[in-house]
Amino acid sequence: MKLRNAKLIAAIGAATLAQFSLAGTDIFFTPLTQSAPVTAANSAEELTAPWVVPEGITQRNLTSLHQIEADIEQSIVRVPGLGSTASMIDMIAYDAKGEYLFLPHETLVGAGVSRYDIANDTSVVLFRGDTGGLTGNWANDWGAFDPSTWTTNGTLFLAEEWSGQGRVIEVLNPMADPADIEIRELESVANVSHEGLRFSNDGRTLYFVDEFNSGSIYKLVLKNPRDYAAGGQTFVLKIDAFNGDVAADYNAPVNAKQPRTGAASWVALTDEDGNPLTATDPFANALPGIERAGRKAADEAGGTPYGRPEDIEVGRLANGREVVYFAATSENTVYTIEMMPGKQASRATVKVLLSDAGTPKNAGFAATTGRINSPDNLAQDRFGNIYVIEDAPNGSSTGGDIWFARDANGDGVAESADHFMSIRVAGSEATGMIFNPKNPDEFAVAVQHPNSTGDAVNGFGDAIWSFDMSAALKAAGPVTAEGPKR
Repeated sequence: MKLRNAKLIAAIGAATLAQFSLAGTDIFFTPLTQSAPVTAANSAEELTAPWVVPEGITQRNLTSLHQIEADIEQSIVRVPGLGSTASMIDMIAYDAKGEYLFLPHETLVGAGVSRYDIANDTSVVLFRGDTGGLTGNWANDWGAFDPSTWTTNGTLFLAEEWSGQGRVIEVLNPMADPADIEIRELESVANVSHEGLRFSNDGRTLYFVDEFNSGSIYKLVLKNPRDYAAGGQTFVLKIDAFNGDVAADYNAPVNAKQPRTGAASWVALTDEDGNPLTATDPFANALPGIERAGRKAADEAGGTPYGRPEDIEVGRLANGREVVYFAATSENTVYTIEMMPGKQASRATVKVLLSDAGTPKNAGFAATTGRINSPDNLAQDRFGNIYVIEDAPNGSSTGGDIWFARDANGDGVAESADHFMSIRVAGSEATGMIFNPKNPDEFAVAVQHPNSTGDAVNGFGDAIWSFDMSAALKAAGPVTAEGPKR
């Protein structure tokens, strides 16, 4: 594999390496030049190699809906009568040892989570809803579990997005036998349409978003990082220069030309004990037809609206400051929020990491005809590089893509969006890309709601794939202060 101008930013010595590895590197692969053509449901490509990938990256199937349902000793969530949305594996999470994957199910009702044992290739449902949500009874039901996040306390977060009540659920003992699983609703996290849920580098702050076309960015500064139910103080992000209608959609005429970058502040929605400072209680559970309470409270406080904020990643820039990345799907844009240190902790600076309209693609390499279309999920490798996973297209003749945000100088603004991978599974989207904490050159991706899921007998269905990029990194050369050796 021949690369041009590829220097991986790194350093000699553990301390220096840690500083630079969190800031990002240059490209280490030859990018794709087009999106993949979509093949028929249950095609050979879907079953064996659903992704078009650069040289040096391998793919293998871990499990699929078909494999699990063919074994009476395994289990997975499938809600009857929902066709290709019957399972909807979404933003998967590893345990700390990289031995298990947790598979949340983004179903209308009956949402739950499965635990997949990688070594033994088996899946089991930990808990699931009773589908009471169909009649408006959410007491023992959950809807649209989108995010899942393994916590530093050894617990698992799940949260509701477009269905359910906008709740965050904590699985207190995710490694236990299903019969012994304990869960609780975290009433200390504002009720919104949840997607991204990520902790700060020190574990003391939880960042989250409201996945809505007038959605805002939030943070919860925890009172006790060892007990998430203890709550803390909730804030919403406000761009200083924004002067539109915060309750309107991001692209409403009154907001279309308003800034969503620049100097910003974190405006308190609650006091330090979690008591609301707004007329709306941000922790109230949503009722049918009623706006999510956290969103209404954010509007009261002046939180800046974005176009469907979705996933979040937290890293560190080359200057050492913490940075939050979030994808705004409707805007075809990924943003960075640079946190200010010390006494300026209530301040932030927002920039664009990349966008379809404003960022060069495959800079220094052959051009691509692919476009950044509805960026949704984000992933971060051991070097601090950000990968952007598209939410679309789901039904067109070309598949959705994954992009590499080339931010070699670590300033939070990508010099190039490099075409990394493309999926060719009919009716599907990729989701949940995540790197293995114990094998950091390996990552997993879920294939969600392919057309094949609708075939309850023979369909391959929602699936999990594992990728290894160690050969691509090796070909690029060893990571040293001078860059890759060839």
